[in-house]
Amino acid sequence: MVLILLLVLAAVLLGIIGSVVKGLLFLLLIGIAVFAVALLLSALRFRRTGRRPTR
Repeated sequence: MVLILLLVLAAVLLGIIGSVVKGLLFLLLIGIAVFAVALLLSALRFRRTGRRPTR
């Protein structure tokens, strides 16, 4: 879970820097890619654990 949160934080920071600083649009694209990887990892983790039945 910590890895996913760190990836999301890195994606946000790269996105902000990439959109604010002129000429660094590639950082925005890298931020979007990192965010997509974080979403993929979280989806795989949720799918693997599944929902636990309540007692």
